[in-house]
Amino acid sequence: MAAVGAQMDVGRRAWKVVAERELRDLWLAGRGLPLLLAYSVLLSVTSYLVAANQALNFLEQREAVSLTLQVAVAVGALLVLLGAADSVSGERERGTLESLLLSPAPRRALIIGKGVAALSLWAAAWIVSLPYVWYLGRGVDVVGVAVASGLVVGSLLALFLAGYGLLISTILSSNRLSLSVSLFALLALYAPTQMPTAVQNSGIGELLLRVDPFTAGLRYLGNLIISGHSPSQDAGWLIGPVVAAVVAVTVALTVADRLTLAGGDQA
Repeated sequence: MAAVGAQMDVGRRAWKVVAERELRDLWLAGRGLPLLLAYSVLLSVTSYLVAANQALNFLEQREAVSLTLQVAVAVGALLVLLGAADSVSGERERGTLESLLLSPAPRRALIIGKGVAALSLWAAAWIVSLPYVWYLGRGVDVVGVAVASGLVVGSLLALFLAGYGLLISTILSSNRLSLSVSLFALLALYAPTQMPTAVQNSGIGELLLRVDPFTAGLRYLGNLIISGHSPSQDAGWLIGPVVAAVVAVTVALTVADRLTLAGGDQA
């Protein structure tokens, strides 16, 4: 029992140490700030366009807030995927993974620490999005709902993509392949939105939309802000994002116990 307790204590300290190191590398010497700057530019352009269309009466104010919020949530979660997909395979290519594996830290603690660093990209993106949502929603009673719902949906999608990105990065040995597979899968998630309207309104079409965490989460935001529904009225749309987040994180942590220097098949 004492040995188990000591091992758990090492694991708790290890993930914090790894997270501190990864956060420092990401925000002080890495690409965290350039990614956040690009994100800010994208939101600025989006806000300008929707504000211009709103002035021309092409968009209502609620639609402008909803569109900007959905872009902020989707792209903010994408930043997490980029960070997570590079976390392990990038260490392999740079030749720094071996030193981590030789440390006494449990494999799972290493993945948790890297996941925390990747999720910090979403936290920063959400903070950056606040003034844009406020500016577009001022004068309409939707800012509080938009901020809270965006945080919930964005956090679920960020957890899903963090788990998925860490899983792919742990399995694949090449950083380029890891990023390519992650982005290809992300594009595949948007496939249900390209179905004809008649198919989307059918039983099978709606099921596909609800299973897809991105489509379901963004649909929930739209219903909440544009249609003025209560948070519980369309809560069923959140089942997909919740299940995806839980499954992705669980599988990533399970595979982390078999993390190897070479990657590939770890069975």
